[in-house]
Amino acid sequence: MKYWGFLVAKLVTGAALLYALLAAIYRFYPFPEYYIQNRRELFLHDLPWTTLMFFYFMLGEGLLFLIIWDQRLRCRTCGRRLRMPVSRGSHAHVMFGPPRTDYICIYGHGTLKVPELDISGRETPSWKRNEDMWKELYETSSKATSGDDPDEDQRI
Repeated sequence: MKYWGFLVAKLVTGAALLYALLAAIYRFYPFPEYYIQNRRELFLHDLPWTTLMFFYFMLGEGLLFLIIWDQRLRCRTCGRRLRMPVSRGSHAHVMFGPPRTDYICIYGHGTLKVPELDISGRETPSWKRNEDMWKELYETSSKATSGDDPDEDQRI
């Protein structure tokens, strides 16, 4: 739930930022119809207004792209950025499996597998939730510290 809530929060923040910028544009550079006296002033005012609105639109599209691009590589459980990219496969050995990059949540929530090649059509990244990836590590460390190793006398 944090994953989608964080996306909504970023979208609302981006929309508020763009709305504030649009309000500032209207405040300092009003819409052309307020200043139209004759055709000459229409052209002189309309061209910069159209250019300004074009760059405003491009800024909005870029902001939306960055929000979605950032959200792609976040943990589905805790919402933190996925780290530790691990490359799997090889471009030279595609028959053994397409190359991909696995991103791992540093808190052990899961792994995101992102394919690098589109061999059989577009593949979406797959999220695999980990049960308890530290369980095996804790079991081996508890066996090592318990002292009931039968070969302990032979090591001395």
